[in-house]
Amino acid sequence: MESKELVNLAAQACDEKRANDIVVLDMSDVSLIADYFLICEGSNERQVQAIARELKQQADEHGIDVKRMEGFDQARWILVDLNGVVCHIFHKDERHYYNLERLWGDADTVQIEGLGS
Repeated sequence: MESKELVNLAAQACDEKRANDIVVLDMSDVSLIADYFLICEGSNERQVQAIARELKQQADEHGIDVKRMEGFDQARWILVDLNGVVCHIFHKDERHYYNLERLWGDADTVQIEGLGS
């Protein structure tokens, strides 16, 4: 699966669990880490974990290898590496503190169709 399709799948999975403020950054011209960063937030630890679980379940169902998942137990910032797409699922307080959108401000924002429907 191409990175563009993968980031769309990841965004839809996050949206399924009502993730807030889903932002996708095109990292291809900015960093070698990933093609895309997906950044979203949950309002509490349980929601953050539910978003991460849904993301992993959707990846498994589509035969996508989850290379790494970190931070699940604390559920303040869960990082899910889908090899080309890195998903950052924040608790709302941590998201504002780390402000990845500003840190990676040179990256273009990608619009994902059908979110929040």
